[in-house]
Amino acid sequence: MGRALFRRTGLHFGGGRPSIASPRQPPFVKDAFRHRSCASWNSLRGRSVTIIDPRLGDTEDDRSSTKRHSMLSLAGNLLAEVSLPKLIVACLLLIVLPGLMLGAAPLIASIWIMGVSAKLSAVLSGTWPVLLLSGFAVVGWFGGRPLFRLAESSFWSLNALVVQPGYALARETFRHLVEGLLPAGASRATVASIRAALAAAAGLVMGAIGLSVASLAWPATRWSAGLADLVTPHQLVSPSIANAVVIIAVYFGLAGLLWGVADAVTPQPRDLASFHRSGMNARRWRVAHLSDLHVVGERYGFRIESGRAGVQGNERLRGVLARLDAIHAARPLDAVIVTGDLTDAGRSSEWAELFDALAPYPALSRLIVALPGNHDVNVIDRANPARFELPTSPKKRLRQLRTLSALEALQGSRVLTVDREAGRMGASLSEALRPHIEAIRTFADCGRPRRPLALAKLWRGLFPMIRPPASADGLGIIALNSNAETHFSFTNALGIVSAEEIGALEIAVRQYPDAAWIVALHHHPVEYPKPAKALSERIGTALVNGSWFVRKLQRMADHVVVMHGHRHVDWIGECGGLLIVSAPSPVMESVEGSDSYFYIHTLEADPDHRLRLLEPERVELRGRGSVEC
Repeated sequence: MGRALFRRTGLHFGGGRPSIASPRQPPFVKDAFRHRSCASWNSLRGRSVTIIDPRLGDTEDDRSSTKRHSMLSLAGNLLAEVSLPKLIVACLLLIVLPGLMLGAAPLIASIWIMGVSAKLSAVLSGTWPVLLLSGFAVVGWFGGRPLFRLAESSFWSLNALVVQPGYALARETFRHLVEGLLPAGASRATVASIRAALAAAAGLVMGAIGLSVASLAWPATRWSAGLADLVTPHQLVSPSIANAVVIIAVYFGLAGLLWGVADAVTPQPRDLASFHRSGMNARRWRVAHLSDLHVVGERYGFRIESGRAGVQGNERLRGVLARLDAIHAARPLDAVIVTGDLTDAGRSSEWAELFDALAPYPALSRLIVALPGNHDVNVIDRANPARFELPTSPKKRLRQLRTLSALEALQGSRVLTVDREAGRMGASLSEALRPHIEAIRTFADCGRPRRPLALAKLWRGLFPMIRPPASADGLGIIALNSNAETHFSFTNALGIVSAEEIGALEIAVRQYPDAAWIVALHHHPVEYPKPAKALSERIGTALVNGSWFVRKLQRMADHVVVMHGHRHVDWIGECGGLLIVSAPSPVMESVEGSDSYFYIHTLEADPDHRLRLLEPERVELRGRGSVEC
């Protein structure tokens, strides 16, 4: 099935390895470039003085990197490059229309209730209107439910767009400013207390802002309407907007206040003090944790974030895989987890390069459990962070379907979906995708699926993906999709874990109560307890409901380890007893001549099924100032 799906999305399998079929560039031309030997380059160097080595990049790569610019510089670029027509349309679709639906919901509901009351009065005075009342009730039942769902989705859309990022922005801004002033020798207890106090302060600020806005908009609100108002519906627009402002502002203020208090009383994240010492008869698992591979479709291709540090990333990835395969042959691994950003922009050529790199290592490939990162599904344009993508554009859906196709090819028969209605494990990923193959192929061919809403629901419903434990007390892996629904390159890095995904996660854990679990996601659920280099690292890349996510998992902290990537930061810590492991990128942060690395973690479960983390094995990868011959 994986081959069939990739064939329709530009990925072609031949002899077990995918390659790009392009009429403008014959395969032999690309292969000749890819396998060009170092001897040819060295022979050229022998004839003349090499001033610039084109394989190592230069300042143009650095200037194109988002990490090499301040927030002020990025904001200036956005103002210069943003598409105003798309901005206006996007605001209408993402903010104005959801706000109108949310604000109009009380008015429409009141009209419906008044109509039912009038019909009830008629029924009490006679029997003939019974049929009319029944028909009205049926219309209200079937028409009211979609209206409720639309109002609900509009509420959460605005919530994810404004409320949660607003609180995260305030909290992390306060922390970034204050933590930068702390002395280097400040104790962990002092830092934790300050972080808690700043979370509470952010909540108070959000509460004050929200209630102030609500009080200003309140005089223009209107919460009931009658049938006569339907004659002039345009007069309900202003009250609907005011209603939406009040609803969102009140929720913004109260939710921010409650989140601030909850964050203040929740244990703050801290570095792991020590690793567990291995027991005699404990069950152990060896897990390699990779993240943020950022594969590009060309050998020395530019990577969005890393500047010249990323121009040889594909070569470094091949080194990672070769080293990992040798380790697995000498001492077998139980799993290889890749926590997102397998590609740099979710392009077909990038997925093809990834499968090319994996093809020589079938034993290793069978261990992989992967999940989508923001670069796989949310990056709109690698070269322009100001680029908008309208919600009606098919491009994002295509990136999602490419990702599903790749995940099916990697792990389709080994991971299961969750049947939320039945409250149990469901079909495998391959089986779940099988009924949708034709719709996916149609979409990949022309961008106009026969059932577009079904494909949107398909993407949401397939996560989390579960690799079940091999035995009742074995190790299972839960792969989440933590990417927010964004349509703007500048906000592509934001994350959110939905309540539906957490509910499905809990179903899987209940089905295997004695198992140990790795919960894998892309985004970092907590901000690391150390100063960041730039504020943009903290507010532009957050899991905006990370505190809620951690509190949900703390109930099962004894048998869960959380693994993530996204920030390329090497950190192992805990929050309220929940172990959290952040993976560095083995390809993105390695500049000329420097080394990179990744970790192999050993997990151990004691007789009481409590999961512990032993000291990890750090696998060093020698830096390459030039390509090895």
